[in-house]
Amino acid sequence: MEPFVISWRELLIGLIAVLGIYVAELLLLLRLGNRKGLKLWRRGADAHVEHYAVAALKSELAGLRQQVGALRAEVDRLTTAANPPQAPTPYGKAIDLARHGRAAADVASNTGISRGEADLIVALYRRR
Repeated sequence: MEPFVISWRELLIGLIAVLGIYVAELLLLLRLGNRKGLKLWRRGADAHVEHYAVAALKSELAGLRQQVGALRAEVDRLTTAANPPQAPTPYGKAIDLARHGRAAADVASNTGISRGEADLIVALYRRR
């Protein structure tokens, strides 16, 4: 029995035949255009591209969320710095005292406002 031997020439002819079939199939798919075969072929490439596009968008979204959080913290800090908690005014304290039933003389002496102002506040804010 003789051994099976393939020469370089036969191997080259086989390779050219396979390449010819591949090119013919590719041309046929391109000619068909919107047919199912080309759609399936393109879908594989598009899915790969979409995966990376979605991953890039998710990464960018995470970065934007971090920036928004930092900006919110900065706005809160600036708002607090611009509007510090204020001490109650003498009139606010006088209104509290009047609501708790204190007399006008007490209100005037505890808050430092005039007796006439204390009389008015007590008259307006006294509980009935």
